[in-house]
Amino acid sequence: MSIMSNAKRALAIAAASATLFSMAACGSSNAAGSKSDSSSAASSGKIEVVASINQWGSVAKDLGGSNVEVTNIMTKTNVEAHDYEPTSQDVAKFGTAKVAVVNGADYDPWATKAAQSTKATLVTAAETAGIKEGDNPHVWFSAKVRSNTADAITAAYQKADPSHKDDYAKLNKDWHAKEDQLESKIKGTSSKTENLPYAATESVAWYLADDLKMTDATPKGYAQASANESEPTPADIKDFQDTLKAGSIKMLVFNSQEANSTTDQITGAAKDANVPIVELTEQMPKQYTNLLDWMSALVDQFAAAVK
Repeated sequence: MSIMSNAKRALAIAAASATLFSMAACGSSNAAGSKSDSSSAASSGKIEVVASINQWGSVAKDLGGSNVEVTNIMTKTNVEAHDYEPTSQDVAKFGTAKVAVVNGADYDPWATKAAQSTKATLVTAAETAGIKEGDNPHVWFSAKVRSNTADAITAAYQKADPSHKDDYAKLNKDWHAKEDQLESKIKGTSSKTENLPYAATESVAWYLADDLKMTDATPKGYAQASANESEPTPADIKDFQDTLKAGSIKMLVFNSQEANSTTDQITGAAKDANVPIVELTEQMPKQYTNLLDWMSALVDQFAAAVK
């Protein structure tokens, strides 16, 4: 699992703190702009929502419908998400939000810091399932986390806008019906993928693979190096390549958002050994408008990759 380095994490949090401090200390143009934004949101009657990443933002939108205005901070798949450094404008968006949705588990610490310094009701996806710092942070791949987070968002909406409580309850029910369909697909696909040994260039989709009852067979040396935020040794890379050649790994999961010379060697070995590759990203690709459609498409990719 590749996670943002401690140094960059600290810089991102520091930047968020500095921006929030300057917003609080400065009573001129920035404060006026925030007030104007808040007045606009209030006049529209919509809940202003800020989500750190687009996949959770899509869930927030689905659960709020026309009663919410959702702003996503991270939306691109051509950058390393763990290394994201927020701008002052990004951080400022949390200042006027009534509800903030973050991932947690140290994936987006700058967003958590920004949201905690405001009056917004904070929903932290990882915390809804007891996942904490040091655990795999890619929690949107987990059926349990998706479901729990949806309920937490709905509760936040009903608290912020009790006059539309029934609307949010219905939207929540509709969302869960779609999640149930996805989980039925996952259960059906698991009849093909159960106990299937797979390896990953990093553990981005670990939760989804676990829901599919697959077995993580990533060579230990490589997996430990990735989890420890260090470069795998030449011996680790060779072991991975040899394991692919030996045929014991039946699928390779590749996060193209974290591509580098090392992953090029691994994917090259997989292609040479005719091992199917499931390619995915961390952020939701622009062709999808909601998290559930994206997850459904990924389940189809896993199913198609089974020989």
